[in-house]
Amino acid sequence: MTDSCGDDSQAEDDLPGGGRPRRRSRLSRLGIAALVLAVPAGGILWLFQDELFHPFGDPRACEGSDARLSDAIGTLLPPDASDVHYVTHDGRSEVSFASGRTAEFLHRANLVPQGESPLDGQDGGAYALGEGDSELPEGLCGPGIRGPVASYTGTAVTVLVERSPYTVERFRNPARVMVTYTQP
Repeated sequence: MTDSCGDDSQAEDDLPGGGRPRRRSRLSRLGIAALVLAVPAGGILWLFQDELFHPFGDPRACEGSDARLSDAIGTLLPPDASDVHYVTHDGRSEVSFASGRTAEFLHRANLVPQGESPLDGQDGGAYALGEGDSELPEGLCGPGIRGPVASYTGTAVTVLVERSPYTVERFRNPARVMVTYTQP
């Protein structure tokens, strides 16, 4: 005769499908493994959350933006635009980019009439930012615009463009451009 306590537990472990004791053991191991993997994954997500989660999935959008760039501005950026950053909030949009085609952009955006030099005329006035000084509006991320700066004002649009530090007849190449659009 055999002891019934020993045989029952032994027989339950030998059941096809593993029986209850093995199933609990496997579930607890899976739970511990999931926890061990989840903690570092959560830490990595927290550490890199700014780089991973941008508004609208657009890495150019600054925190707090409430509209996509294509919906917020009325003109296309130059094809060579680089280092683009923008913020949109309550009908106001600010975009910053660097481009070697600044004069072309100013004409295409109708800020400077065709045939007129962007550095001549009344609208290309100096902006109170000295050589080597930098400015970045509140909410806009990325690098700031460096002085000396020329400013252009149109209907519901203000543009700041980096001028060459060596001559007033040229823009930097590439020049950082900062455009502020406001809804009329």
